[in-house]
Amino acid sequence: MSSILAWIMYDIVEDKARNKIAKVCKKYGLTRVQYSIFLGRLDTNRFDELAELCLDLMDEDTDSVYLFPFCQDDFRRIQVLGQGFDKKLVNDEILSKFF
Repeated sequence: MSSILAWIMYDIVEDKARNKIAKVCKKYGLTRVQYSIFLGRLDTNRFDELAELCLDLMDEDTDSVYLFPFCQDDFRRIQVLGQGFDKKLVNDEILSKFF
């Protein structure tokens, strides 16, 4: 089964829903790189499962969840400018998994 690199970003109004989505992202093995941004490698079908779970947990009228799949070549072209990742959440060991 093929895997993809994925960014998950969200803006969730309610704390309870926000915490549930963060918990699901962690359960799927994603790494938190900002408070509302996760990064990780997922099997293609797990990416779709995660999208469905997020849809079930969020309020479509007030919330936003973005799931961005990346192939390895596109991912290597990413440029991080300024402060980049939250230093309290992401260390060099975590970054080395992706860059």
